[in-house]
Amino acid sequence: MGDTLEFNDIHTEVKGSWNDGRLRFSKQSVVYKSHKTGKVDSIPAPELSAAQWRRVCVGHGIKLATSTGHVYRYDGFKDTVSKISAFFKSNYKVELAEKDMCVKGWNWGTAKFTGSLLSFDVNDSPVFEIPLASVSQCATGKNEVTVEFHQNDDAEVSLMEVRFYVPPNTGDDGSDPVEAFAQNVLSKADVIQATGDAVCIFKELQCLTPRGRYDIRIYPTFLHLHGKTFDYKIPYTTVLRLFLLPHKDQRQMFFVISLDPPIKQGQTRYHFLILLFSKDEELSLALNMSEDEVEKRYEGKLSKNMSGPLFEIVSRVMKALVNRKITVPGNFQGHSGSQCITCAYKASSGLLYPLERGFIYVHKPPVHLRFEEISCVNFARGTTTTRSFDFEIETKQNNQYTFSNIERSLPSRQGMKGAEGYSDSDEDQHDAYLERMKEEGKIREEGDGSDESEGDSDESFNPGEEDDDVPEEYDSNASVSDSEADDGDSEEESKKKKPEKKPKKVVKEKKERKPRKEKKVKDPGAPKRPMSAYMLWLNGNRERIKSENPGISVTEISKKAGEMWKQLSKDRKEEWDRKAAEAKKQYEKAMKEYRESGGGAAPVTK
Repeated sequence: MGDTLEFNDIHTEVKGSWNDGRLRFSKQSVVYKSHKTGKVDSIPAPELSAAQWRRVCVGHGIKLATSTGHVYRYDGFKDTVSKISAFFKSNYKVELAEKDMCVKGWNWGTAKFTGSLLSFDVNDSPVFEIPLASVSQCATGKNEVTVEFHQNDDAEVSLMEVRFYVPPNTGDDGSDPVEAFAQNVLSKADVIQATGDAVCIFKELQCLTPRGRYDIRIYPTFLHLHGKTFDYKIPYTTVLRLFLLPHKDQRQMFFVISLDPPIKQGQTRYHFLILLFSKDEELSLALNMSEDEVEKRYEGKLSKNMSGPLFEIVSRVMKALVNRKITVPGNFQGHSGSQCITCAYKASSGLLYPLERGFIYVHKPPVHLRFEEISCVNFARGTTTTRSFDFEIETKQNNQYTFSNIERSLPSRQGMKGAEGYSDSDEDQHDAYLERMKEEGKIREEGDGSDESEGDSDESFNPGEEDDDVPEEYDSNASVSDSEADDGDSEEESKKKKPEKKPKKVVKEKKERKPRKEKKVKDPGAPKRPMSAYMLWLNGNRERIKSENPGISVTEISKKAGEMWKQLSKDRKEEWDRKAAEAKKQYEKAMKEYRESGGGAAPVTK
């Protein structure tokens, strides 16, 4: 038997939604990596205390319990219990017990709390299990406990709440069973309650997403954003990654917090929290804890009194409380010396940062792409000018991201002398159109010069000749009028002195009308032209689009079909391309037979 076992397409439930990923059993640990978020769960082998194998709705599943009280569930296995059981025995010294789920449909049983899991059992067989981390609130009533759940936008169907009826009998110590049940739920639930004082508070931080200035209160399990209009509470369990990115101007810093699930405001979802700091802004901070408490809880990552640049203090505190590494730009350096690229995404200008394992774009809208989820990239010529290009990324889920208007930076001529054969193709290419326009311009200039030398019957305005003595309003010498300068001249005499301008004669050349082209009329007996691959696909899917979108108009059908065709996979498009090519061959064959039979010899005209 090998040192590792790997399984693909293994599912785990995250707040009501199935996330698939890859699971690996090794001698040292159990590692699960989510395909959606890239988040890694690692369980050290010495911490494994129990393992169960059971049949679930999507094949078989395994439940792992640790000595620290955590429970992990992974589903989607095929019937490989013997292989996994032998691996667990030899490497983890843990017995893989087989346990059947109860499918009787009974609603009366026993509630068992095991670590962070609530199991509802009937005759010692589990009916269903509730991860207490998915619980958002727990309320009590008379003989009743109501458990509410966090909502997830990725879940097709959301479970809002579950109610448990608790019989009215007191415990051995005289305690209320309803309150005891609720306390067991709340002790492990992900309930956000601002109990106690905040560890520290950052005042008036500039936030780009969501936009505004917020006071950020740091609590042991969550952070609280308090603004003038909105408040947000973000549990640290929803934080995926932390980024610290220098601005292109080298005077500011971005601090980005990636969230899953996102924070909500109405219908708006914020997957990223983006803070903007000035490098010059300093802060002295004192944590609301004693030095012994800080040392015990954060193990030297923080100290009670800290001072320095504001962005460093915030990032240091967040790293310690969230327990996540901070990602910074990699070794990439642009032509201007910055670690980012100025570009545009969805008509908004921003900055694209190449990282060691992906790309991140800030800030509107923020985008983070990991290398492992990218299927291909493409460098395309800019649509508006040859001085820029577009960077296109396509993911394995067929999502496309286009970062446009990226400036092309060419090396200087001095730097290019030593690099033989390296030049811009557009620069060395002969432009025939430009040469032709230059020649036409020379001919036109020569023609204009010959006309002037022969003399023109029309008079033109020549400054400096007959009107040179007429002062204008903005002429500095026009302080005295002609009538004031010549005291003895009357107005009539002054008019005689000035020669009258002759009106210009404009001669228009009559252009001969070109005879109208005769329109060709289609031959009704000729074979019909073949349809393109898109039209063949549209005719085959039109009824399906109508049935899926009741009441859709003709124009909306075309728009919807265009979007669906664009998202169609390459293999499916090639299938319709083959059908279109076959239709074209049949058309050419039919057209040949039609002409040989005498059809289409003399086109009909109007």
